[in-house]
Amino acid sequence: MGIIETVLGPRSKRDVRLPYTYEAWVDILDGHGLEPVYDHYFSSTICGLIAYLDKKELSPGDVQLFGVYRGRQTRLITDLFTAADGSWLKRPELCRILEKYYEETREEPYRGHVEHGMCSFEDRNREGLGPSW
Repeated sequence: MGIIETVLGPRSKRDVRLPYTYEAWVDILDGHGLEPVYDHYFSSTICGLIAYLDKKELSPGDVQLFGVYRGRQTRLITDLFTAADGSWLKRPELCRILEKYYEETREEPYRGHVEHGMCSFEDRNREGLGPSW
């Protein structure tokens, strides 16, 4: 990593067409409270976030996903990230689904996933973060 990447972060994080980070919300009261109380999970890549949620055994049906960029959160379609059996998709199938969806819809929050054979997020860390309890 060069000095610019060390100071400013990965090049893809400076590309305003790509989400800066990805976030997941999980209601820890499972819908039983007067209002939801959320745990928040983060990753610089959607594949990293999905892998982290899978590792934590969080079901797609219990999660709201967001891409964070251009100064706002944009809700993502959770069903795009799930297999027919209801489990989370894994790389590279996840990447291909997102690439196909972006090609068909041109919805900006889904841009960059193996676009034209290259992952626009390759320079990012795929680690997930969230509550550790």
